[in-house]
Amino acid sequence: QVQLVESGGGLVQPGDSLRLSCVASGGTINNYAMAWFRQRPGKERSFVAAIGWRGISTASADSVKGRFTISRDNAKNTVYLQMNSLKFEDTANYFCAARLGTSAQQREDQYRYWGQGTQVTVSS
Repeated sequence: QVQLVESGGGLVQPGDSLRLSCVASGGTINNYAMAWFRQRPGKERSFVAAIGWRGISTASADSVKGRFTISRDNAKNTVYLQMNSLKFEDTANYFCAARLGTSAQQREDQYRYWGQGTQVTVSS
């Protein structure tokens, strides 16, 4: 069973950048598609970005297109979310998720394994 641990969250100002990391243990992520979701205050959890098992196919939410980039390093069992030009509305708890499969999926119910989340707060 894969365990996921996120890190890299913090308090930043609008326009700043952050890179989130998600390290997997208990197995290799080579056969897993990976994704990031987020839960903003008072909102349901929502899709942010996903990446296929080879890192070739990606998908991202319209709200983060052009600002956030998902990537993976299978040798390090790690997935990243590079977040640039952060906005107030990006404030959320960010979760890493994994699904056994090849394609980048956007639906939350497609992902079996979840991390505990890392908090990102954008404030001036």
